[in-house]
Amino acid sequence: MKAAARLQLIKDEWQESSLAEKDDALVYNRKLWSILVTSATSDESQLPQDIKNNIASLAVFVFKQTIAVITTENPDKINSLISINRAIAEGLRARAEATE
Repeated sequence: MKAAARLQLIKDEWQESSLAEKDDALVYNRKLWSILVTSATSDESQLPQDIKNNIASLAVFVFKQTIAVITTENPDKINSLISINRAIAEGLRARAEATE
């Protein structure tokens, strides 16, 4: 949710945000996704292979979309990154609550 909030702030304040601020939010999101995809797709992960594949595909999309945001300077391209982060966070939160 933190990554989604940071991306939303950048989108909302696109014209006022410096390149460094935009880059910080996008780098934070890339690091988060790098950790997530590495952990989820590792041999030690107990996730089913189809889930591993889906997370890997999502990560590739996130990385490509991040490059598109940077190269096109189009704030609307951040929408998909925000939506994906929120959906993943909500799914993880619901799963954690269900196991409690």
